[in-house]
Amino acid sequence: MTVEQVRAWVEEHDEDLVSELAAWIAQPSVSRTGLGMADAAEHGLALLRTAGLEARQVETGGLPALVGTAEGPPGAPHVLIYGHYDVQPAGPEEKWTTPAFEPSIRDGRMFGRGTGDNKGQHLAQLLGLRALKELTGGFPCRVTVLLDGEEEIGSPNLAKAVSQLDVPDLAIWSDGPVHDSGRACVVLGVRGILTFELRAYGANRPLHSGNWGGVAPNPAWALIQLLASMRSADGTVLIPGFADSVAPLTEGEWAALADLPLDIPGALAGIGTQHMEPPAELGFYERLTAPTLTINSLSCADSGDHRTVIPDVAIARCETRLVGGQTPAQVTEAIRKHVERHAPDIEFITGGSMSPSRTLPETPYTATILEATERGLSEKPLLVPALGGSLPIAVLTDELGVPCYGIPFANVDESNHAPDENLDLGWFRRGIVAAAAIQLALGERR
Repeated sequence: MTVEQVRAWVEEHDEDLVSELAAWIAQPSVSRTGLGMADAAEHGLALLRTAGLEARQVETGGLPALVGTAEGPPGAPHVLIYGHYDVQPAGPEEKWTTPAFEPSIRDGRMFGRGTGDNKGQHLAQLLGLRALKELTGGFPCRVTVLLDGEEEIGSPNLAKAVSQLDVPDLAIWSDGPVHDSGRACVVLGVRGILTFELRAYGANRPLHSGNWGGVAPNPAWALIQLLASMRSADGTVLIPGFADSVAPLTEGEWAALADLPLDIPGALAGIGTQHMEPPAELGFYERLTAPTLTINSLSCADSGDHRTVIPDVAIARCETRLVGGQTPAQVTEAIRKHVERHAPDIEFITGGSMSPSRTLPETPYTATILEATERGLSEKPLLVPALGGSLPIAVLTDELGVPCYGIPFANVDESNHAPDENLDLGWFRRGIVAAAAIQLALGERR
């Protein structure tokens, strides 16, 4: 069995494969509101069965997960493929060129909610499996496919679904865009996230700043002083225990970072600035593997009136991006203790969180994944130690204790979560071939 045979299969069935993608996009599946989720679950189960898998719905206490399984040859690796069948809400209809759940093709791209995030990408994985099944009568590896129904709302019940699965040897996911340069890539990890809010209170109502200035406490100043105690002007996070557990980068990770293409002036010009955030000595990609402390918004709940008052409340909404070695619980406790020490009257309110995930380049499967991805996509992929953003991949790497590899099949400008979300059909077709190529290469390892 060769990759060229898979490529020929994709070309032969191209019209049907694109039609299947369109039908999947046309089925709404908005986890935030529940729109179409029940019908989407049935549609997803049918796709799993058509790929040659035994399919079942896994109850989690929330929206169900969909699981498909198939046995492989004795001694072959057990590969878990993760994706999610829920999508973001459509958003303002007037911002879409064509309706969000009425897929249309323009200039070689399919437009519609979920094309890139994530239906098109996990469908490419499923179609790669179907190609292998039809061409060989079976699969080169033991396979489990897990389609999450709650990724767009933070995957609160994913761990419950994962706990009902057999432990695989490795996991694969296809989500997010390829590298910013447009190059194919293999992603080894993602940063985690912890959101929180700080609320400082003053008097029981806003007060005239002339009559009460210098007398009534100003919660805005109290909040600003707390925030200043949390990070220095040079960018150093000053919260004790915040980053004590961060794992240093390995030689393989440093080497992968050094190989990534980089145009700092161009990247900064694209966002309308000339300077990066301090500290100055950190490299561009090194920053995306490091923890952050970010203020997302500041407010005195004045509805933008900007009256000459002393506010009664000041609010900072913040986040931290977490990296390997950190956990949401550990960072939460560090921030809580810092607030209690510096401003005990300011309220600390935690929000959502997601743990970071890390797979090392030195992991034995890495070379196989890279080589197979290159054969399937017909280009050498970049090795990306970690995405800057967050995905629920830690449930796989931490709960299952297995290496996890991301192989994105979406174009850089996929506009996921935004109007006119789209997927380049060239990437979709190449993704099918790459998905099959990876299974073939892993099967040869036994």
